[in-house]
Amino acid sequence: MNELTPPRLLVVDDDADLRDLIAGFLRDHHLEVETAADAEGMDAALGRGKFDCVILDLMMPGEDGLSVLRRMRGRDRTPVIMLSAMGEDIDRIVGLEVGADDYIAKPCNPRELLARVRALLRRTARGDDPASGPAASATGTTPRRRFGEWSLDLVERSLDRAGYAAAPLTDAEFRVLTAFLDRPQRVLSRDTLIEIAKGSDADVFDRAIDVTISRLRKKLGPGDPIRTIRNEGYMLALRPEDG
Repeated sequence: MNELTPPRLLVVDDDADLRDLIAGFLRDHHLEVETAADAEGMDAALGRGKFDCVILDLMMPGEDGLSVLRRMRGRDRTPVIMLSAMGEDIDRIVGLEVGADDYIAKPCNPRELLARVRALLRRTARGDDPASGPAASATGTTPRRRFGEWSLDLVERSLDRAGYAAAPLTDAEFRVLTAFLDRPQRVLSRDTLIEIAKGSDADVFDRAIDVTISRLRKKLGPGDPIRTIRNEGYMLALRPEDG
């Protein structure tokens, strides 16, 4: 790959509609994309040439994504983003431990997936200046969501505010803040936020959501826009610029 050649991606998913949707969106953003429906198709594609990133579904008929990833890691280090409807923490952890470079739960926002791909391409580009080179040339500006005095970096998952140091967010904090930005000025119940932040295991994480909200407020700093609505939940009291 050189600076005139777009990064090559392979999308592996048995859901034809989703596979085509993802591939089309990535192609629209100047990435070269091939697709496969299963492990056999993926092996055939990899046999035809190298890819800069593989987007791999976890749950597929026949050989599943984890098994495929284990085989891949026995022969190469092609960057892999795991994609799965199973959003539980344990599935994400297992995928990362097996060798995935990133993990995103379905249904996902195509813009977020694109941001993750671009960030992964930047991280894995060897000897390239992140501000230039093929990976960066496909990237463009860093995707952000702006709200009031704050800016959320969707790639680095950090909060920026004039006069303050950038604050990195945990996975739970990022998910909760994104949920608020997607539903501004609407009350979100604690149960809803628990599911968004940690999955369906509400019994374990019932109190953790309050801790997550508290930590997120501290990172937002003075005048944070999150409001507690007694006996109902929490609300973001302003609208994002893209909302």
